[in-house]
Amino acid sequence: MIDAHVHIWRLERNDCTWPTPDLPIIHRDFGLADVEETIAGTDIRRVVLVQSQESERDTVWLLEEASASTVAAGVVGWLEPTDHIGARMDKACAAGPLAGLRVMAQDRAAGWLDQAELQPQFAAMAERNLALDLLVRPRHLPSSIDLARRFPSLRMVIDHCAKPAITQDGLAAWREAIAPAADRPNMMCKMSGLITEAEPGAAMEALVPFVEAAFALFGPDRLIWGSDWPVILLNGAYRDWLALAKRVIPGDHRDAVFGGNARRFYRLG
Repeated sequence: MIDAHVHIWRLERNDCTWPTPDLPIIHRDFGLADVEETIAGTDIRRVVLVQSQESERDTVWLLEEASASTVAAGVVGWLEPTDHIGARMDKACAAGPLAGLRVMAQDRAAGWLDQAELQPQFAAMAERNLALDLLVRPRHLPSSIDLARRFPSLRMVIDHCAKPAITQDGLAAWREAIAPAADRPNMMCKMSGLITEAEPGAAMEALVPFVEAAFALFGPDRLIWGSDWPVILLNGAYRDWLALAKRVIPGDHRDAVFGGNARRFYRLG
């Protein structure tokens, strides 16, 4: 099994500016030794490291860490979408197991992904067969879907199910917003980071209707499980989320959702 969404960071190094001190539970260094301790005794054997900083230095460090590790299957990094983006992608690919790149739209305007300045990066990624992680909220989904139409060969995954509001009222609006994405064959959905979108102290059971809806929309071949560890610690526990997701996903599809789809999407060895 693969955890397709794990972060590591070293505070105030490699351009690390987040998490900030107002998040004391996660305001410390996290490394691959912590990852190994977290997954010990579970069925998880490998992880995908996902960038947490808008920094190429952070990406270089992640690639170095993954190259020296047996638990890190690949890295989803970040590159500044400026000149010579293709050459910088090639350099990053040569530096380690770069599986894809992520864009962080979550705190930006709804149409941010439509900017002309970003399009050469997406084109270069499609040319190099790199996957794209979309850190978005529901308001960004129309632009995300347009992006999938413009680059039909670019493999894309919506991180954290687009961060729905985990409330009874939020379910219907989120499902309506994300349903068109399920119609795009080059778009997948990663059910990670959901509990942090719920009220503080919410029971993990609150996620059940969202997991069920994501499975119904994207099906067993385009849904990926990830933990969003250690961010999940802000409002939940790693093993509780893993256990709930395994319970909700039908048994004959768990191999795909908990590993096979991530391996195929990110082209992991």
